[in-house]
Amino acid sequence: MTTVKNNSPSFTALLPLFAFVFTFLGVGIYQNDFYALPAPIAVIAGIIVAFLLFKQSINSKINTLLEGCGDSKILTMCLIYLLAGAFAAITKATGSVDAIVNFGLDYIAIQYIYFGIFIIASFLSVSTGTSVGAIVALTPIVIGFADKGGASLPVLCGALLGGSMFGDNLSVISDTTIAATQSLGVKMSDKFKQNIKIALPAAILTIAILIFKGTALESNSLEDVSYTYSILKITPYILVITLSIIGVNVFITLLLGVIFAALLGVFYDDFTIIESTKIAYTGFTSMTEIFLLSLLSGGLASLVAKNGGIDYILNKIKTLIKSKKSAQFGIATLVSTVNMAIANNTVSIIISGSIAKTINDEYKLDNKSTASILDIFACITQGLLPYGAQVLMILSFSDGSLTYADLISNTWYLLLLLVYTILYITFTPFKLKKTSIN
Repeated sequence: MTTVKNNSPSFTALLPLFAFVFTFLGVGIYQNDFYALPAPIAVIAGIIVAFLLFKQSINSKINTLLEGCGDSKILTMCLIYLLAGAFAAITKATGSVDAIVNFGLDYIAIQYIYFGIFIIASFLSVSTGTSVGAIVALTPIVIGFADKGGASLPVLCGALLGGSMFGDNLSVISDTTIAATQSLGVKMSDKFKQNIKIALPAAILTIAILIFKGTALESNSLEDVSYTYSILKITPYILVITLSIIGVNVFITLLLGVIFAALLGVFYDDFTIIESTKIAYTGFTSMTEIFLLSLLSGGLASLVAKNGGIDYILNKIKTLIKSKKSAQFGIATLVSTVNMAIANNTVSIIISGSIAKTINDEYKLDNKSTASILDIFACITQGLLPYGAQVLMILSFSDGSLTYADLISNTWYLLLLLVYTILYITFTPFKLKKTSIN
């Protein structure tokens, strides 16, 4: 995010961020419900504090807010939310979700459902470059598996969240990957090779855990049950995955998916063309909270950055750096802290990227390792935040049948990735990571 900074580093400039976070979490703790207060309202509380606290003119503060809201990365995410919501709504209306659930129950052994959801989510997220899109597309399917197959909803959703973040973290078309590689001047392929060294061991151990948990499921829960479905109704998902694999832009991919799913629904007389537009709009409105949260948090981050709040965080982190390894942990702390404040992994990487590059060069770190650490810790933090878009989506789709604690305690991939990345940084000899990418 490009922001003109007029002031020196200031702790006071962080108060609007604290107002946002503490308002949201405070109400959640008091009500014993993290979603009692809509997150966008909590962001507005932070923006109000910023307008009261900062000394620029009203017009200047409004312009800064609008610049942050209008950042291309923020708007990109918002548009993806809308298209993903429309795709999810229309495919559900055509019966595509039920078709995939029944197809899966018919062909996938119940013991491998947990493992299968993790792999499918990873595949879809890598293909589309967005964990949000994968979660939107698959959460209704996952809930269907829990309802019809007798599988554990927390384990299924944990596998879905972990697989979606695993794929997003590795995808070469992901916003987070683009932001991390551009910030550090690293090739996509080189960052992927470095990233997979860290992410794959955590994924393999996660798969082992999910297969083990699946052994407890009773196969006779699916015996003597007849599942009806049309293979043709699964094709919207196949189309989206195929277009993503061959490298079609995510907007075009989702738009074509929406159009194809709508035409399929009209062909099957599930709805008329006019009704399909209303269904698509319903999908848009289902993303309102996440849309506004991303938009407003971008504006708040811009206000805080302009007044020196982000620079204050960065300077404090730099004082803790004593060696190359502590420099890597400093970068991890930096992006995690910013991500906790604004709940957007892409924006947190953009904000943290320039200082991460400075630390990287000053301590002669490996560019591709730094880019991977930047992306990985943004991924971990985003996936574990109770007010992050990914968690919000899964919990909202579950309609109260799943709690945040149940979801996170079963998201083995993110927990194992955190542990393994810390061990990797701590025990990997630094001489193996000295080569820079020019």
